[in-house]
Amino acid sequence: MTDLTAPANLARTLGQLRASGWKSQSVKEEIRCNAVVRISHREQLFSGVLGYEETVMPQLENALLAGHDIVFLGERGQAKTRIMRSLIALLDEWMPIISGSEINDDPYAPVSRQSRELVARQGDATPIAWVHRSLRYGEKLATPDTSIADLIGEVDPIKVAEGRYLSDELTLHYGLVPRCNRGIFAINELPDLSERIQVGLLNVLEERDIQVRGYKIRLPLDIVLLASANPEDYTNRGRIITPLKDRFGSQIRTHYPLDIATEIAVVRQESRPPSIGPVKVRIPAFMEEIIATISHLARASNKVNQRSGVSVRLSTSNQELLCANAVRRALHAGEIDVAPRVSDLSALAASTSGKIEIDTMEEGRDGQVFEQLVRGAVLQVFKQHSNNQDLRDLADAFSDGVVVQTGDDIPSAEYVALLESMPTLRAAVTGLIDGDESPAVIASAIEFVLEGLHLSNRLNKDATAGRTVYRAKN
Repeated sequence: MTDLTAPANLARTLGQLRASGWKSQSVKEEIRCNAVVRISHREQLFSGVLGYEETVMPQLENALLAGHDIVFLGERGQAKTRIMRSLIALLDEWMPIISGSEINDDPYAPVSRQSRELVARQGDATPIAWVHRSLRYGEKLATPDTSIADLIGEVDPIKVAEGRYLSDELTLHYGLVPRCNRGIFAINELPDLSERIQVGLLNVLEERDIQVRGYKIRLPLDIVLLASANPEDYTNRGRIITPLKDRFGSQIRTHYPLDIATEIAVVRQESRPPSIGPVKVRIPAFMEEIIATISHLARASNKVNQRSGVSVRLSTSNQELLCANAVRRALHAGEIDVAPRVSDLSALAASTSGKIEIDTMEEGRDGQVFEQLVRGAVLQVFKQHSNNQDLRDLADAFSDGVVVQTGDDIPSAEYVALLESMPTLRAAVTGLIDGDESPAVIASAIEFVLEGLHLSNRLNKDATAGRTVYRAKN
């Protein structure tokens, strides 16, 4: 956790601040300067966002250097919120404000009446407080019930009851936007904000000020406004009004991982595979590829609603559930070393059904589409890893009457024994296990090879009562 206690060597009064040589600059200039340093040193602007190095990041760098307010446009699960939150890293670590200011008043140019009066009374003795950059970020999820009072401010009835006049600026209760003065304010899912409330942001973006219920005041805010939104063709939830869209300096389009390797890297970063007691989970590379390929096939399928998107969270949840099912199987079998198998993929129906929208009016099609995606992913990955000669030899071995059973209740040791009895199977498995001779990984590789042969029309498959039987083609 970040320590929010300001270092003791920082100025504590306005006079000390002037003597230290600190200079005031706008928040956009502050971000620009810090971005320039990172870019010139070939450093990432921030970490934790993968796959955008050649697409989104150059656009983002341009927008920051130009000092633009930004709207991120993209489907769900494309790291829009993470990018917005990560921009905190481009702020200075500590920022001075007039002590007690609700809107982070600049000590050299306070805008609130309270701070202006304090500086007028105490001059160089005015107390200074320091705000950590993590506290200079505000965020609001746009919902239909969001009001102008939430964002901009409202009259505080308690302050009025204390005897102040309604026209007194000190009766104001500031909303989220002015409280992020000299910082970053982000609105998630901006189209969900009602149009009349979006109008209230026009002044913030262009004139850089706010007005509250006709008060004769002007608060010139220094703020970077960020927003996220779904593409315009996904209009069931609302739209960004044209005048507001026009005021954003840059619109940046995000996207899902463009290749399997990036999807796998994101899943490795985000997933939290179960670690239960003594059970150790090993995830073979080909199983990771299957998980990522399921998502990529879903994004290309005409049976899946592409307007709502297929989030990377699908891949993450699928991998977590795949590992969980493997752990459950190991616990029942009394094994402490386990690897996900092809037979575990059926469990992914639970983690997939809530994350993709099937584009069909037919009842019961969800399960069929899921099975097609899984089979397609297994076959695609199998083709990438297969050696035709090894597979031909293995299929010929089954023509001699060999029958192989797989299933949840079959321990890994039986797969190892099968491998020893079939040299042709050993040749097909060796290239998949990457030198890992553990029984769990060998069992996973054998199931993958057998299922791949079946999907390639080289073996027959019969599935009954939790057991799967592979035999030669008739």
